[in-house]
Amino acid sequence: MAPARGRKAVRICIFNHKGGVGKTTLTVNLAATLCEMGRKVLLIDSDPQCNLTSYLVDSDVVDDLLDNSDGEKGKTVWSALKPVHEAEGQFKVVKPLEVGLDGLFLLPGDIRLSEFESDLAEFWALSFQRKTRGFRGTTALSELVGAVSDKAGVDYVFYDAGPNIGPLNRAILLDCDYFIVPVACDLFSLRALKTLGRTLTDWIQQWASIAALAPSEIYMLPGRPAFLGYVPEGFKVYGGAVAAQHSQFLSRIEKEIYSQLVTVFRQTDPKLADGTLQQFKLGQVKHLGALIPASQSQGVPVYAVDAAGSAAQRASAHRTFRDLAKAVDQRVQDKKR
Repeated sequence: MAPARGRKAVRICIFNHKGGVGKTTLTVNLAATLCEMGRKVLLIDSDPQCNLTSYLVDSDVVDDLLDNSDGEKGKTVWSALKPVHEAEGQFKVVKPLEVGLDGLFLLPGDIRLSEFESDLAEFWALSFQRKTRGFRGTTALSELVGAVSDKAGVDYVFYDAGPNIGPLNRAILLDCDYFIVPVACDLFSLRALKTLGRTLTDWIQQWASIAALAPSEIYMLPGRPAFLGYVPEGFKVYGGAVAAQHSQFLSRIEKEIYSQLVTVFRQTDPKLADGTLQQFKLGQVKHLGALIPASQSQGVPVYAVDAAGSAAQRASAHRTFRDLAKAVDQRVQDKKR
């Protein structure tokens, strides 16, 4: 088996298979703040719903991207992977869009990526049969991201994944160096943590079995996404204190993160969940009210919106995401040493 070679950028997925926890908003604002710190970031819209693309790109441009993604000049993730889907050969490298900030790039999403997800289920089965097409299909997105990110010269790649535990997210997580879990302060998010850890460790173990079957010369996913940390989100604050109905969840989230993620990952390999509970809590994002819909409609970070919220609210949001970006960057740099 050949390792995932030539990986220069750190690959991260902000992932929780429960919907409505603010994955896309967190991804955009974390990436934007990292760019302010001088890092270059490539965003991969790997959700067929294309929420990330719609967030950052004008609607008429999104329509044009989707209308023309099948053609030779297509610029979406689907455009790049279509040759693999049609068994015509290797993926096609597409140029990412430059969006919003200096150093921020986007590989646009596409609703037709759901067709490639169906292929991935077949590729996975073929890999267990030691079929070359299975290995190459499973790793196609990873190799595409490597080619695009190297050409753009980025420091970080962030995948924006859909809220499910399907074949596409399996390939994405197994391609990542790290994952970050956003958690809303509600009972459903706590319940989701119970399946998240075991699902991810099952994928890691299954891929290790596949990797053992692979020919020595073939490109493979690294297959070892490490838990970088978590971010509680959406809680309300009154008079400087967390609202009572949300305060109880913050302590429960910490306990569930430790028992359902950290402990489960350490049973597979201690290096997959290396750190203290204090280090795992990368930051927290309180309920941002009108800043979020304004951010999404204007296509800018929450702290840069126009005519929404107060100057104090925008400044507070900026500090929140700046501190979060610093924590993520520090954790990554520490692990490189």
